[in-house]
Formats: sequence, C-alpha cells, structure tokens
Amino acid sequence: MSVREESGGREGFRETVPAVEFVGVSRVHPGGVRALDGVDLRVERGEMVAIVGPSGSGKSTVLNLVGTLDAPTEGTVRVFGHDVGALDDGALSALRARSLGFVFQRFHLAPNVRAVDDVADGLLYTGSPARVRRTRAVEALTRVGLADRIDHRPHELSGGQRQRVAIARAVVGAPALLLADEPTGALDTASGAAVMDLLHELHRDGVTVLVITHDRESAALAPRRVEVRDGRVVADSATVSVSAREGRS
Repeated sequence: MSVREESGGREGFRETVPAVEFVGVSRVHPGGVRALDGVDLRVERGEMVAIVGPSGSGKSTVLNLVGTLDAPTEGTVRVFGHDVGALDDGALSALRARSLGFVFQRFHLAPNVRAVDDVADGLLYTGSPARVRRTRAVEALTRVGLADRIDHRPHELSGGQRQRVAIARAVVGAPALLLADEPTGALDTASGAAVMDLLHELHRDGVTVLVITHDRESAALAPRRVEVRDGRVVADSATVSVSAREGRS
C-alpha cells in the first residue's frame, strides 16, 4: 500500500504497525561523529513519549530521522510501517504532509500574518478551498484556546500564545504523529506548563506525541520517558515497567 493510500489519517493504519520503529539505527556525520549509535526504539500508535537528554546527546537526531528530515547511515527507520530509507522524495513528502505535524522551539510563525491565516496555510497541500481551510483553522485555534486571538499577528501574542498557534498549525491537518522539538524551551515556566498540558490533551484525544526535550521536569510528566546519551538509549521507562511486571508475576 502506498504512502498516499495509507497516510491519510489514524484510521487507515493496521493496528499492529507501530508509529515509529528504529532497528539498529546509527547516524554518522562527516568527520566520523556518531550522532546515534545502534539505536533500537519502538513507539506504538497512541503513545506519548518524551525523548530526554542533554545537548549533543542525539535526541534531535532522533526527531530528524522520525520526521524524515534526515536519513540513517546504518539500520532501518520505519514510520507507520514505511521504511523511510526506501521512499523517494515524493513519497517522503506525502508521508510528512499527511501523517506528521511539527512543533518547533522558535515557533516559525510568518511575520505580520494573522494567526488564522498562518494555521490555514498548513492545509495548502490538501487543495481545499480557502473557505474550508479558514474554517478548519478557526477550529484548530479554538481547540488550543485561542478563539479570541484568531486575527492577532505574532507580535501581538505572548510567547505561550505563539506556541499555541504553532501547535494549531501542526494539528490542523489531523496528523497521526505530532513531533515537538523543545516546545517549552523559549517559554517561561507558566507558559511552558500550559503548552505541555495541551500536548497531553492532544495525546488523550488519540494523537501519538513525541516530545524532544532537555527539561527533565517536563519529561517526567510523560507516560513514557526515553533517555538518550552519547547517541545511545540508556534508559526507557517502558522497559522498566515491563521488567517490574515480570518480576511480580
């Protein structure tokens, strides 16, 4: 089945196919720097996972590989069953457009563009009429608590509100997997907590959420935490939970 056939929404995926699967994945940069070294990782559909580690640990490389923004040097990366290393540019674009949503630390909002228009632009690839795009943008902004800010431009919004606009833009196309790269890194404590609450709400609604962070407090609130250091997975709370259950049986 092609990416275009299988990536249109959460209902289309086979129940047994994980959202993300790394098998022996390494990423070696020019000069021999190993950003990742033999990583095995599986994220089931509907999970919320925090990938946590210090700067240079390899966590951002995990996000780039899951988001099909980079390719592994060794091993296999599968996103919803698709081996991303075997996909051509058109298929990769289709996978990103139909299945993935991105939230970045620095928001990446278009300057001097109203929130509703910025979010609606996230649907340009669908070919939907402008009226439909606007309606869905308003719905997404309402979902993130910005119904009264749809006509505001970035300079008229607080940092937390700008990140909410970015989240609305990421989810307006109903992606099956939301990738959040340091979503609280540019925010104060209160705004950061509100953004994390929103990500948890999206997770409860059935979206698979992968959060990349160095903030251990934020990571501790995720149902599952994977710690990366020196390019390797050094701890996984899911493994600990399984071991604990086996020990009690």
